[in-house]
Amino acid sequence: MRSTSSDTEEPATEQVLKQSYGSELDRALRAFRGVFVATFGFSFFINLLMFVAPLYMLQVYDRVLTSRSVPTLVGLTVIAAGTLIVMGTLETLRARILVRTGAKLDERLGATLFSAVFRRSVVAPGGGQTQALRDLDSVREFLTGQGLLAFIDAPWVPLFLAAVYLLHPMLGLVATGGAVVIFTLAVINALWSREPLKGANVASINANAYVSTSVRNAEAMEAMGMMPGILRRWNDKHRKVLALQSQASDRAGVIVALSKAVRMFLQIAILGTGAYLVIHRYASPGVMIAASILMGRALAPVEQSVAQWRNFTNARAAYGRLRELLNSTQADQERMALPSPEGHLAMERVVAGPPLARTVVLKGVSFTVSPGEVLGVIGPSAAGKSTLARVLVGVWPPYQGTVRLDEADLAHWDKLLLGQHIGYLPQDVELFDGTVAENIARFTEIDPEAVVRAAQRASVHDMILALPEGYDTQIGAGGAVLSGGQRQRVALARAMYNEPQLIILDEPNANLDSEGEHALMGALNGLRREGKTVVVITHRPTLLNAVDTILVLKNGMVDAIGPRKEVLAKVMQPKAVASGPGGGDGAAPRSLPGASMGPTGGRGA
Repeated sequence: MRSTSSDTEEPATEQVLKQSYGSELDRALRAFRGVFVATFGFSFFINLLMFVAPLYMLQVYDRVLTSRSVPTLVGLTVIAAGTLIVMGTLETLRARILVRTGAKLDERLGATLFSAVFRRSVVAPGGGQTQALRDLDSVREFLTGQGLLAFIDAPWVPLFLAAVYLLHPMLGLVATGGAVVIFTLAVINALWSREPLKGANVASINANAYVSTSVRNAEAMEAMGMMPGILRRWNDKHRKVLALQSQASDRAGVIVALSKAVRMFLQIAILGTGAYLVIHRYASPGVMIAASILMGRALAPVEQSVAQWRNFTNARAAYGRLRELLNSTQADQERMALPSPEGHLAMERVVAGPPLARTVVLKGVSFTVSPGEVLGVIGPSAAGKSTLARVLVGVWPPYQGTVRLDEADLAHWDKLLLGQHIGYLPQDVELFDGTVAENIARFTEIDPEAVVRAAQRASVHDMILALPEGYDTQIGAGGAVLSGGQRQRVALARAMYNEPQLIILDEPNANLDSEGEHALMGALNGLRREGKTVVVITHRPTLLNAVDTILVLKNGMVDAIGPRKEVLAKVMQPKAVASGPGGGDGAAPRSLPGASMGPTGGRGA
């Protein structure tokens, strides 16, 4: 093993996203553009058939009642019924098309969005990224419900107003004036409720994220009596949501009530105007009734737009959040498959930290690990050990420098193929809802022999057999039915599934008893014999007996690196402690200031 390190400049931590998911959202909507155009065409014919009712009333009042012709009445009724059946069929087809379009949109975007949510959660944990999945539901429901239909029918309002003008200009003026008033109310509703609705959406997302985080720590909350305090904070957040929603609803309620009152008045106005025209023989009774029906149809989309405005606002906000998430999340590029690695691992002047932060954690770290070598990483808290693990497995890309596996930059590997060659046991172990076998097999198609072999290599086979259903035991969300030590040992077997060449273990013995630690030591020795490349991060000295080389991290830099005995001798070198009253001499571990470790050692700059 070799190690080099040098001074590095403070890097800019802004990531350049070469490829994002963002364009996929626009492409998906463009792919269904033809469907929306067809829906718009259906709406034209549906609205055209809306003239059946006013025409029928016009003919009944002006022809049937004057001629008293029953055959004419029957003929008109049959024709009207037939056309209305056609209109109902078209409306059914339009609704079915939109529903299926929504399902196709969800199917097309679901996997992309799911991947984006998890990738975003890696670089920004705890950011409430799962809201995006609910946002997709909001957009889909708007596109397949009455909200979109109200906006699709709105362009045909002038057609009905023109028909009213044809009946009589005075009736047309009344209908047009009513449409302008209701449209103005819709605009006022949009402007007046926009900010409260926006604030309510943001507050609701924050409150839901807070609940999700709290639920994950329910055990600690219950044990330490934290529920009242957590409940109080949630109530504060929830009350803010309710206050903003109430404010928006109050404002919208005023507009909706006013719109209904205006709508009722317009019906009276159109009938009154029609009656005036009939009295002076400027129009027939049929014209009066037909104009009332046509005006009602003309104003219906506008009224529906007012009623659906909140849904539209929510869908628009959800769409904006989806675009922001997808545009800010890097997608995997298709890369040529590389040969299975032999396990030569190298870090070259790596500067790294949380992807979306400006905090540099690792500062110019360099070292190499060869196949069959076990590297132990130690150091004080906040030295950068877990960051090192995340960088080594490719979860956090470095700001500067390179991580290489068999001379190939990790960034040049296909992530899915690379994952097959890596075993990773994170510090915070997470198992997933499913069986023990499914978790060990990483939720791929289960190979029973490979699952058992991984469990045996991790010395967890007997423990699994002792479970109620053995490998088929359902462990629940987060592995709830298992103890902390059992979860860690199952996660170790998962890391060793399919015999990966590179294995990174971050505090693998944090929850293990002496038996589990003994099994872990045996697993590490077995991995060395098999020629695997292993990096173990630990605080426990006992585990260091299984490593070949030790790397000491301090303040994000390589403080020491070299053979195990050599480094431990320096780290554990006794240090005189000044004695005072009641005091005495003692020994304390000493962190290395960066003394030379010989040809294989070095110190961080």
